[in-house]
Amino acid sequence: MIVVDISIWVDYFTGQTTRETEALDSLLGKQELLMGDLILTEVLQGFRHERHFQQALRLLQAFPVVTMLGPDMAVRSTNNYRTLRRRGVTVRKTIDVMIGTYCLAEDHALLCSDRDFHPMIQHLGLLSVL
Repeated sequence: MIVVDISIWVDYFTGQTTRETEALDSLLGKQELLMGDLILTEVLQGFRHERHFQQALRLLQAFPVVTMLGPDMAVRSTNNYRTLRRRGVTVRKTIDVMIGTYCLAEDHALLCSDRDFHPMIQHLGLLSVL
């Protein structure tokens, strides 16, 4: 199963052509993608026009939507953040630690471009699509 990070969806919806959006485009309809509730929230809140919001909502809800954070994942995320801090790495966005931790716990690969995921790939074993 593959989880697609927020920044990739934002780039995809705004028509940005990147290595990651090209990968997403090639995965759509061919590979099972998973939508996390945290990702769904972050992506959808960026739409200004109702029509675009509704189109994106329909597209994103076509994927299985899962809860990414609960009490157990909150503690796991905290532990992963602290592990990285001990290694001299400070992740800038807590939500990225939560998404990465969910993927680690569920053994899902992550399609991402955000540099906050690189230490999780390097030090924690997060699986990356690219």
